[in-house]
Amino acid sequence: MSRIFQSGYYYHIYNRGVDKREIFQDQWDYVRFIKSIRVFNNIRPSGSVYLQDKLKSSPNPSKDSDCLIEIIAYSLLPNHFHFLVKQLKDNGISKFMQKLGMGYTNYFNYKHGRSGYLFQGKFKSKRIKSHEHLCYVSSYVNGNIEIHKVAIAKSWPWSSYQDYLGIRNGTLCDKESVLNDLKSVFEYERFTNYVINNSSKIKEEIKKYFIE
Repeated sequence: MSRIFQSGYYYHIYNRGVDKREIFQDQWDYVRFIKSIRVFNNIRPSGSVYLQDKLKSSPNPSKDSDCLIEIIAYSLLPNHFHFLVKQLKDNGISKFMQKLGMGYTNYFNYKHGRSGYLFQGKFKSKRIKSHEHLCYVSSYVNGNIEIHKVAIAKSWPWSSYQDYLGIRNGTLCDKESVLNDLKSVFEYERFTNYVINNSSKIKEEIKKYFIE
């Protein structure tokens, strides 16, 4: 049975490589995936000349009223990724994930000389039910690389955390959905460090918030 996502609501999205394989093998794979997030977040068909031209020529196509979803936070790890998103258009999440998955798989298979599925089945999702939930999941997503003991979260360029901390002035995420109700960026960093350092305990207490 197909999943129904409601416009105006926030969702935690997760997927990983088939057989837990790496889906990013070098920095250019990460760059391509982030560029694809921007370009495929649009109601236009993924095979349109417009989108193909954008993917080739523009690393930062601006968002417009045709966006399917709003990205709140993201994290890319070698073998999986997390998104925190808000659906803007009916079926926006499903359409976006289909376009992103197909587009990136075609790129990855062509570049790395492989064929077949890259991702492990359907992506997982969980609806965000409160602002507290939204804050926890944003910190969990932004700190995911450190939770998995791969790198220090604030030094990892392939997530939205540097944008949240003001280290980088990116335009991919609407971080204000989380930060507006906090006193300062420092408060968010302190809370994220708490989530990172207590992830096992927190996941037991509020495991309904997370997917992995």
